[in-house]
Amino acid sequence: MSKVTIIGATGRLGSFASHAISGIPHVDEVMLAGRPGRENSLMALSHDLTDSCAARGTGTKITWSTSPADYAGSDVIVVTSGVPRKEGQDRTDLALENARIIAPIAEQIGKYAPDAIILMITNPVDVMTAVALRYSGMEPRQVFGLGTHLDSMRLKVLIARYFQVHVSEVHTRIIGEHGESMVPLWSATTIGGIRISNLPAFSDLPMDEMVDRVKNSGSFIIKNSGATVYGPGDAIATLVQTIIGNENRILTVSSYVRSEVHDIGDTCIGVPARINREGVVPVSIRIEDAELAAFGASVEKIRALTRNIFEKMDELRSSG
Repeated sequence: MSKVTIIGATGRLGSFASHAISGIPHVDEVMLAGRPGRENSLMALSHDLTDSCAARGTGTKITWSTSPADYAGSDVIVVTSGVPRKEGQDRTDLALENARIIAPIAEQIGKYAPDAIILMITNPVDVMTAVALRYSGMEPRQVFGLGTHLDSMRLKVLIARYFQVHVSEVHTRIIGEHGESMVPLWSATTIGGIRISNLPAFSDLPMDEMVDRVKNSGSFIIKNSGATVYGPGDAIATLVQTIIGNENRILTVSSYVRSEVHDIGDTCIGVPARINREGVVPVSIRIEDAELAAFGASVEKIRALTRNIFEKMDELRSSG
């Protein structure tokens, strides 16, 4: 049985993710974590989720805390804390502001729950995954981010609708940044086990339109409803279940890449990775030249942004 902690649980995404995670088999405790001053909100949410578990007939224990010491014993820690993206903002606009929030949280996780696996949700998720890895002092396999997992699922749905097949028949991936420089792997896309480029309808596939829709999906939702909640919330629960269930699934998440993709790496970015109870291990792959060039550019963008954030964080800490 497992304990999953959600840091930032009282936010819209954190609360829905907590609800989704509470229904996962073999999760016997969901701990809602927040900052001091949020006690009433955490207590109310814990009561509400306990009622939900009762209605579903599950025995999941819902606890709450404002003390990092209570992270101890967590198998998975989901971090949703941070400043949310607003309409018109790029995810990278949030980098320094959220790094200043995530760094001390990561240090506390490293201190009180050094054996846990961290799942980073806060944007820009690739950079925040690197921040969590650095400041927690934990192993690369223990720290990963939502990355392009949801982007890949969004593209999968669009392809299924175009070819009029069940979504389970489509296998596709988006790698690179969770953002503007994301890279769809059309060369690795199949329908019913058949490479998509071998299907006659592929010649008319509106690939650019589909990718633009994936890129703008989050912005559209934020503009019209204020926040992305259900898509990322269920994606978080899927990843937690993959870990807790020791499923060894290959999903596309933000993890520390060394040289698995044509010797390009030394950064945290979206790549296919095997996920189980031990954590996350990027899978070595080879991709076509155009995809490789785009992925290299995406890596350079995130690596430069990450380096810049680390330099600014070092300056802030040395002056503080």
